[in-house]
Amino acid sequence: MRLAAVDLGASSGRVMAGTVGPGVLSVAEMHRFPNGGVRVAHAGGSTLHWDILGLYRELLTGVQAAHKAGALNGLGIDSWAVDYGLLDASGALLGNPVNYRDARTEGVAERVLESVPARELFDVTGLQQLPFNTLYQLLAERDLSAAETMLLIPDLLNYWLTGVRCAERTNASTTQLYDVRSREWAVDLATRVGIPPRLLPPLRDPGTVVGTLLPDLAAELALPELPVVAVGSHDTASAVVGVPAEPGTNSAYISSGTWSLVGLELDEPELGDAALAANFTNEGGVDGTIRFLRNVMGLWVLSESLRTWEAQGTPVALPSVLAQAAEVPALSAVVDIDAPVFLPPGDMPSRIRQACAETGQRVPATPGEIVRCVLDSLALAYRRTVRQASELTGRPVDVVHVVGGGVRNELLCQLTADACGVPVLAGPVEAAALGNVLVQARALGADLPDLAAMRALIRDTHELRRYEPSGREADWARAAARIDPKVVA
Repeated sequence: MRLAAVDLGASSGRVMAGTVGPGVLSVAEMHRFPNGGVRVAHAGGSTLHWDILGLYRELLTGVQAAHKAGALNGLGIDSWAVDYGLLDASGALLGNPVNYRDARTEGVAERVLESVPARELFDVTGLQQLPFNTLYQLLAERDLSAAETMLLIPDLLNYWLTGVRCAERTNASTTQLYDVRSREWAVDLATRVGIPPRLLPPLRDPGTVVGTLLPDLAAELALPELPVVAVGSHDTASAVVGVPAEPGTNSAYISSGTWSLVGLELDEPELGDAALAANFTNEGGVDGTIRFLRNVMGLWVLSESLRTWEAQGTPVALPSVLAQAAEVPALSAVVDIDAPVFLPPGDMPSRIRQACAETGQRVPATPGEIVRCVLDSLALAYRRTVRQASELTGRPVDVVHVVGGGVRNELLCQLTADACGVPVLAGPVEAAALGNVLVQARALGADLPDLAAMRALIRDTHELRRYEPSGREADWARAAARIDPKVVA
């Protein structure tokens, strides 16, 4: 079976061709393209958008290339969460989707919490409080009167492919408009905060066929009328399918990319007061699982640092600067990588230096020192989050699986093992694409009855790398206390 997996990230997108069969699982990149925010000026200032039509064009180019390389049997799309397009009654897009890093939601969450307490919001949705949650973005819209339907990014692209408007549950669960217990839209909550329930489309489980390519589109592209499958359309949901955990093991996962998603896979949501206070989230996973996790800033800070140096006329090659970072003494300087100052685009090296100065640490000067600070700080955030997830659920963690692009960063993988104090199993890099392909394959008839079977196939066909912790636990505890004096080792 040959399948196209469209995997869209905040920095880049790609179309992968996956092959699935008995004892066979592979993916190959057919087309890669850049992604990112496009800032557009208007009378009131400016807005950061996504180039959704450009993404759609690249998606079609990639699917055509995949089919030319070998006949396809299906297609599935995953992407980042929370962002959406609004359609009018005719199905026309009302405007380019706004990028979640845009400042339009400033102050919106605070206004909502005045009428709906955080405890109540969490009890219904199970979601981490993030300023860019879909609920807050919709309330930041200037006018919803012409909008008939809200479609999250993968659902919008699926609609253009098939003509079917629906929402896949794993991504819907990230909106803060989804009831984590009933697995349906939280219509009462939407009405209470002023969001018209008409915007919320019918829900579909991951692993269901949305429809087939529209006949005119298929003819135009010289493609068959392929089935389009609703996969775990939040890229982290697909990536967690691709975590090759052994059944019965006490494992945590880190899906490492522009964002790092750090957590555990559960059967039921964890909605206690401690989880609320720790700002954890309960997002839907494939086969009714719960992704109990917290967003960590991720490799965004590193990529923005590289972009800043290039813009300043002093470009730095990633392999070179990682080698320099490996020579910098461990934990020389650390920052709270999740601090709001690191969320928007901008001059990350200056922000890192300022944060170090404000906490009385030696200020990193060279690119190698700054990158080492970023990686040490990321590993500290992983340590904190893995330990909190374990404490909140009462589940020990004996191994951490790292999947996604961060697998290629060997220094970060080793630092993660050192910081967490348990072995790290790194791989596969293409976990999201593999998870996407596996869910498609099952929907189209492959003998993959459950997540255990899917993960066994990954373990049988992909090599993992193991990193052992260094045993320097006290050093990491002291470093954690530098940025949070309340931390307990």
